[in-house]
Amino acid sequence: MIIEGRYAGPSGSGNGGWSAGVFAAAVGGGPAGSPGSGAGPVEVTLRRPPPLDTPLSAVDQPGRTEIHDPAGQVVAEVRQTDDFPPVVPPVDLATARAAATAYPGLVDHPFPGCYVCGPAHPDGLRIFPGRLPDGRTAAPWRVPPGVRTATGWAALDCPGGWAVISVGRPWVLGRIAVRLTALPRPGDECVVTGLATSCEGRKALVHSSLYGPSGVLLGHARATWIALPTG
Repeated sequence: MIIEGRYAGPSGSGNGGWSAGVFAAAVGGGPAGSPGSGAGPVEVTLRRPPPLDTPLSAVDQPGRTEIHDPAGQVVAEVRQTDDFPPVVPPVDLATARAAATAYPGLVDHPFPGCYVCGPAHPDGLRIFPGRLPDGRTAAPWRVPPGVRTATGWAALDCPGGWAVISVGRPWVLGRIAVRLTALPRPGDECVVTGLATSCEGRKALVHSSLYGPSGVLLGHARATWIALPTG
């Protein structure tokens, strides 16, 4: 496994959602019904920032799979997890487009080159989640060519994070569990929604959901985000 440089998140490391999706797919965590897919959602815990352009290996351990860097350090842990319901309702495409025009990352972004939500990444997913009056985030997403499991995981990453990210206080993904029912088709215009369900100190629990053009739920995620120290 290699997280290529174009899939960056914070400077010098892989986007958390994309990296977690690569790790999950490597151990059979693809969409439900796909070859090798597990019986339930897969959870990935990032133990250190995923390195870019570095060969990584999967090492089986009791009840989990560890992702190791060439020095043998644990980058992530992957395991099956209990099922969980989607908790972020959809919005229509017009509402998602309107929300995206007020995406705060267009003005102040802690990681402007992020593959998923960075306005400075010209060939990223360009998912720009804006805040709705009820606290949810929403964004439209035009699905790129070559969509795969990691693409779905990436799309479910940042919309949850932007439910807690604020100016001057960057957050990063710590853990994410995803259930993908199906992948969207290239060219589809989907809607992604996010919601923070709890926040205590430097830790926030967020959820996100991915809806296809007809409004059908394609996947949902539960994630823990960690605020970086400031000052």
